This record gives sequence, C-alpha cells and structure tokens, in this order.
Amino acid sequence: MPIAIKMPALSPTMEEGTLAKWLVKAGDKVSSGDILAEIETDKATMEFEAVDEGVIVSIDVGEGSEGVKVGTVIATIASEDEEAPARATTVAPATAPAAPAAPVAIPAPVAAPVIPATAPAPAAPPAAAGARVLASPLAKRIAQAKGIDLSTVSGSGPNGRIVRADLDAAPAAAPVVAAQAPAPAPAPAPVAATPPTAVAPTPAPVPDFGIPYTASKLNNVRKTIARRLTEAKQTIPHIYLTVDVRLDALLKLRGQLNAALAPQGIKLSVNDLVIKALAKALERTPKCNVSFAGDELRSFSRVDISVAVAAPSGLITPIIVDAGSKSVSAIATEMKALAAKARDGKLQPHEYQGGTASLSNLGMYGIKSFDAVINPPQAMILAVGAGEARPWVVDGALAVATVMSVTGSFDHRAIDGADGAELMQVFKALVEDPLALVA
Repeated sequence: MPIAIKMPALSPTMEEGTLAKWLVKAGDKVSSGDILAEIETDKATMEFEAVDEGVIVSIDVGEGSEGVKVGTVIATIASEDEEAPARATTVAPATAPAAPAAPVAIPAPVAAPVIPATAPAPAAPPAAAGARVLASPLAKRIAQAKGIDLSTVSGSGPNGRIVRADLDAAPAAAPVVAAQAPAPAPAPAPVAATPPTAVAPTPAPVPDFGIPYTASKLNNVRKTIARRLTEAKQTIPHIYLTVDVRLDALLKLRGQLNAALAPQGIKLSVNDLVIKALAKALERTPKCNVSFAGDELRSFSRVDISVAVAAPSGLITPIIVDAGSKSVSAIATEMKALAAKARDGKLQPHEYQGGTASLSNLGMYGIKSFDAVINPPQAMILAVGAGEARPWVVDGALAVATVMSVTGSFDHRAIDGADGAELMQVFKALVEDPLALVA
C-alpha cells in the first residue's frame, strides 16, 4: 500500500515550513536514511531523510512552496513489493514540474472567458453525490484557482488520488463550477488567501516616500526571530545590570594557555573563557539558572550556555551543553565546530534547542556595551562588549587597564535584582581572577 510522506515537524515550535528543494524525483528508488528534500523550518534549513524504502510515486508539493503545514502530504512512496513502473511514470510527468506549480494559478483568467463553451458540463455534479474525494494538496490548490469541482474528476494517482495531470486533462470542468455557482466559488478564494497574507502584512503599513529600495522576502528563520523577540520585549519584564570588568589577568592566562595548547592546534578566544566564566558564575548562583514557566519556576541542575552566532539566514544560538564541567579547551573546540555548522546551516535541532542561559558577544565589532533581549524561555542573557584601554585605579593609583563592559538582562519574574547583581559580581570576580576557570 502506498505510504504518504508528510511534512515533518523538525523543531518543537514548527507549525509550517518551506519545501526549499527536492533531492529526488518521481520514479526514484529510495532507502531508509536517504535525503529526500531540504526543508526550511522556523530555525534553519534542514535535510529530510526517508524512513521507508520504496519508489517515489508522486511529489505533491513543489520545491519553493511556502507555508506548508506540518502533516501535509508532500509525496507518496510505494513499497518495493508493490512497485509499479507504470504508476511511477504516469505520476512523474505530473509531479516533476512541481516547482513551477505556483504559477498554475495564472490560467484562472483564461478559464473565465471560456464559460460559454461549458454548457454540457452540468452532468458532472451528480458524481459528487458520493464519498470523500482524494486529491493531492497541489491538485486542490489548482482546482480552487481554476474553479474545478474535484468530484467530477477521475484520479489516476495511488488509490484513485487526483493529481495535477488529471486536472490538466479535464480543462472543461473548471468553467462549470464558475458558471453554475458564482457565489460559492469566489467565497472560498478570499478565505484561503487571507491567512497567508495576514502574517506578512501585519507590520506592512510602511509609507512609501519615493525612495528607491529593493524588497527581500523574509525567510522562516527571520520571521521567527522577529516574532520571538517581539514577544520577549512585550511579555518579559527585563531588568538590566552592568559591570565593568578588568581583563588583564584573563588575557595573560589566555596567552599562557594558547602557548601550551599550540601543539594540539587549539587556540582559545576571549569568548571561550567568557563562556566558561558565565557557566561557573551560574553554578555558584543557582537562583539565576532558572526559567519562568507560568505558575512554576524551573531551577536547572546543569548549565547549558546558548551562544549567539550570526548566520546568513539570521541569528541562531548553538548550545555548549554542561559548560560548567567542560575544560576551556573543550569549549573552544566545540564552539568552533558549532559556529561553522551554524554558518553553513547544518545545525541539528538538539544543537540549538534548549539552553538555560545565553551569551551574546559584540566585542569583536568594537561595541562598548549593549542590552541584549532575553531568549525565551530562558531567564537571562549576558551582553559582552569590547575590551579597551581605560583609566583604572590599580593599588590606589591611577593606571591604564584593559576593561570591558558586561550587561546582564534578567527576567524579573524569575530573578530578583539582588540575585542578578550577585551573578554579575561572581562573574566579574572570575574574570579578574581567572585561575578558577582552569582549576
């Protein structure tokens, strides 16, 4: 029996996705573990693997299709014992051009003028007085655009499923519905068109002042970033606490460690040491390693640090799991690998979902200080600025020291100001006396 391949939920928050690219076509044999397609989720572009073995009978959603709901049938596979070459070759021509399927809506204007030529079609409705109609999502969209009554069409797909080829073979059906029921036909169209456009136009009332510009459509990752950050600023009462931290001892230790690690090809960055310092500080102030969850406060027994990385598709936060127990060399190696995967869009869900606290470092851009937005459901994020030479009192005398400003953003529902201040104090002490980071 044919197996329906459905749009998967590749992340806990995914409700719909974009079918970016098909890596197979109708008629191809696939085995469990083969990559079928690339799907753009609300987090990243990910590869979708086959679970079953067999032959691709039909591809029902073309590549480039946006807003495909989780659970929607995107293709059909026939198991090996029922493989039928004729079926594959019959469906393949209909589904191969799935990518350009979106423009199929264009023939709609052509159908309207043909209304006079459709007098004989009234005989079709009687066939609709039966059972449920099986049709691919693509066929349903085309039928809706052309006004075709699917109950009048015979399906050539698996189990009599109606596919695009069946609609192309019966063009006369379109005018009938449009001519006989002008009121019902337009009614569904606006309803179907409203949800997709309602998401984008929400922030759309932007005046056009005649200034030349180019418009780029938001990808799913950017849409998710916009939605989550808006929710965070609107629903989380942020409190900001800033400290200036002297870096000279940390920089000296870093130089010594890099000299010792050079034979292993490991080079520590200041950020690697800051990740370790934040993890240690959270271990020592467990009241800040928490999450607000409605009517309960979740206190975590492990510190997982989400580190903000700028990727081509947008900001993403790969996670250093149990950062407090890892050596700085292990953190450096892992962070380098995760950052590379993030920039290539190859992160797996378990590598960026979760985390108990976040860290965002813009020091490499020369930013002195900034306030970061909390990444829900976490309750804090540390914003790290650039280390720079500043006047500093050393042993009672004015001197020049390397200093960086660090700001913690805390969810005031979960973390009191005094607890947040204690975390910042412990973090400062660890950076200024960094031997505890390697002890």
